Amino acid sequence: MSFLHAMLFAILQGATELFPVSSLGHAVIVPALLHWGINQAGPGFLPFLVMLHLGTAIGMLVYFYTDWLALLRGAIGQGYTTEVQTQRQLLLRLVIATLPAVIIGVIVKKPVAHLFASPMIAALFLVANAGLLFLGERLRGRALRQSATLTNTDALVIGLFQCLAFLPGISRSGAAIVGGLRRGVGHEEAAKFSFLMGTPIIFAASVLELPKLAHAHELHALFGLSLLAAIVAGAVAYVSTAFLMRYFRDHDSWALLPFAWYCAIFGTGSFVLLLFGL
Repeated sequence: MSFLHAMLFAILQGATELFPVSSLGHAVIVPALLHWGINQAGPGFLPFLVMLHLGTAIGMLVYFYTDWLALLRGAIGQGYTTEVQTQRQLLLRLVIATLPAVIIGVIVKKPVAHLFASPMIAALFLVANAGLLFLGERLRGRALRQSATLTNTDALVIGLFQCLAFLPGISRSGAAIVGGLRRGVGHEEAAKFSFLMGTPIIFAASVLELPKLAHAHELHALFGLSLLAAIVAGAVAYVSTAFLMRYFRDHDSWALLPFAWYCAIFGTGSFVLLLFGL
């Protein structure tokens, strides 16, 4: 993998992990469209990808460090009683929202694994992601609430929506935000809950892979490049999160529509180009 390809992958991962356009779908489609000639099934790609996800998770963790600090203080009982209760409720709902991904992930990981190698299938699911985002705006609940007042049922629904991202081309953050909209949460709060929920998932998934890669020759050979790419991915993730939080706050009535149109156009165009081998 060249230095240029590594940096482009890092930027792509750091941005699309947060934007509701599917990081995995883009990671499969873009190299195929641009004929990068990278073997994503090769032994050196997994260590590189793990490092990118770890960098992305750290970038998100840094952006929301005050929120995670408040959750930690609430978990150990520090602070005013009402604040402790609020943070513990939020922490509980983050756990509830995460459980479906853990359970369903174990069940569907092997059956859908072959889909992740096909750029054409990813392009089709990217179009499906567009439909999901359009539907989310169309069916959003009328009553807007804050994440701190989410019920356990709300958290479970958001977690179930998030599981749609096991299909390549369906955005994890987009699906979770749509789940929040359906339960009456505004775009900004749904996005924040989605990002908070996603941070430990991405971080834990990356960390779990590291022991397997510790003695991999490919990781040592690409460590310097992978580390730099992870730093770039983390920086891009931080900037993307900052941009999206402001964007969702300022465009609450139609925030997902531009991303839906992008996925529809890019997914359809990619499928046609890949179909004809262009």
